[in-house]
Amino acid sequence: MNKQAAHRPTEALPILPGKAAAPTFVELYTPKIVTVLREGYGLASFRADVVAGLTVAIVALPLSMAIAIASGVTPDRGLYTAIVGGLFVSLLGGSRFQVGGPAGAFIVLVAQTVQNHGIDGVILATMMAGVFLIAAGFLRLGTYVKFIPYPVTVGFTAGIAVIIFASQIKDLLGLTLSGHEPAAFLPKLAALSGVIGTINPSAVVLAGGTIVVMVVLRTLRPSWPGILIGVVIATLAASLLGLSVDTIGSRFGGIPESIPAPSLPVFSLQKMQAVLPDAIAFALLGSIESLLSAVVADGMTGRRHRSNCELVGQGVANMASALFGGICVTGLIARTATNIRAGARSPVSGIMHSVSVLLFILIAAPLASYVPLCTLAAVLVVVAWTMAEKQEFATLVRSSWGDAAVLLSTFLLTVFRDLTEGIVVGFALGAMLFIHRMASTTAIESLAPLAEDDKADGASSERIPYDPALATDPDVIVYRISGAFFFGTTSTIGAVLDEIPSGHKGLVIDFAAVPLLDSSAANVIARVAAKARQRGIRVILTGTSHQVRRELLIHGARPPVVRYRRDIAGAVDEIKRQAALTASAAA
Repeated sequence: MNKQAAHRPTEALPILPGKAAAPTFVELYTPKIVTVLREGYGLASFRADVVAGLTVAIVALPLSMAIAIASGVTPDRGLYTAIVGGLFVSLLGGSRFQVGGPAGAFIVLVAQTVQNHGIDGVILATMMAGVFLIAAGFLRLGTYVKFIPYPVTVGFTAGIAVIIFASQIKDLLGLTLSGHEPAAFLPKLAALSGVIGTINPSAVVLAGGTIVVMVVLRTLRPSWPGILIGVVIATLAASLLGLSVDTIGSRFGGIPESIPAPSLPVFSLQKMQAVLPDAIAFALLGSIESLLSAVVADGMTGRRHRSNCELVGQGVANMASALFGGICVTGLIARTATNIRAGARSPVSGIMHSVSVLLFILIAAPLASYVPLCTLAAVLVVVAWTMAEKQEFATLVRSSWGDAAVLLSTFLLTVFRDLTEGIVVGFALGAMLFIHRMASTTAIESLAPLAEDDKADGASSERIPYDPALATDPDVIVYRISGAFFFGTTSTIGAVLDEIPSGHKGLVIDFAAVPLLDSSAANVIARVAAKARQRGIRVILTGTSHQVRRELLIHGARPPVVRYRRDIAGAVDEIKRQAALTASAAA
């Protein structure tokens, strides 16, 4: 294990001499698929990747069409995005398990861009966003995306979930609007409430049945493709019973049986200026979503992604998607997690996911014409319910007034104003909150000198002998965190703590020199502790102040996942005693 040398804000024990050479430019931007091939890629890995890719494609097929329809474009554009964008995310990205495609988080932005600038504006904004992402990657801005506070992430994700749900009410209930459906949240609800009398009972039954099937299968048979099964059952029911509901075929005329030839979008300087704010919003949200997904994948697998290489890959994927008439591409947390659980070994699984979706278009595209739109609306309602981090939302509201203010400001602005505005305001409030907390924790003792004088070693009876076991113990690893532990340092400290070998019996993290800990940091500690416990590593936190411990407990770092002790020595002794008892019992 590579243990980091002493530095601010993190100090790690044990400390090893020497410093690893900085990686070269080529090493930083080498796609993960190249790394995998260099390590050695055999037939067994390919078989696992084919199965995982097919599994993800089964999930991606209905979702890609549903997201495209909800975004105000035709369903085939969602499939083109999954095929072309997903292919380049896997080919050029910096994450081993990332799966790319159209995302529910983009529904609001894409729908607004379609309404303001048409489909040509969406394609042009997507291509421009790709250029911005490539530039951000080469400027190494991927590191700074990790500085977004945790309440901001939870707030805008919950806001997007609410907007997605609102966007599906019309098709979910089979409502009929005489004019165009408003994009803004409150006008949309007002327009839909005015036509509630046009509700279609058949659509409601099909949508409700689809939701029930997905929820039941997720509970009883989580390994089964609940989304696809729900859509297939609803489609068969609508066709066999002759139900009068809108389908993909009746509204869009079906799905083409091929993908279009690549072509540049229609653009001019005036058009580029008009869609520039949308392109920036696409790039900002795409970078956040893709890097969040890569972090989730790291947590599930123990691997580490390269954020700047990932941004470059995402940029190329967006440009390629635009060339084939697709919409925005990003890494997808749900599909990436499905990919890992299905046994993926490498980015080849993401490539096979794209190939599987392409084969569907080439072979079975006419079947998509029979899919009821109320069923796809039901799929997105379940997606919205899942992506709204309800437990995390409630925890942050209860944790402190500051976190609650950042969370609710981001959430409300995302719902009622604009996603980009919500993120920017939330980040600014988070930074102000951090400054306030730092000011509150700063104090000078009236009797203490500003510079402490040297002291004699004292009598031998007063000195505590140096214990090299703290630095070399094979069973216990000790880390001391020094300084403010907040959203700006979580990625660095989290990366160190994630690299704990399985051979250790215990992990001790000392907080004696931590004056401040925010919700982002507490969430990282809770995640690291839960992961260590799954590997049989006992985690003890020492030296926590009342305020630090309160924040940790609120965010899940509580017994039996972690234990709290006064000092490092007591924690190490406890772990050693427990290890000895376990060994004697086994003998």
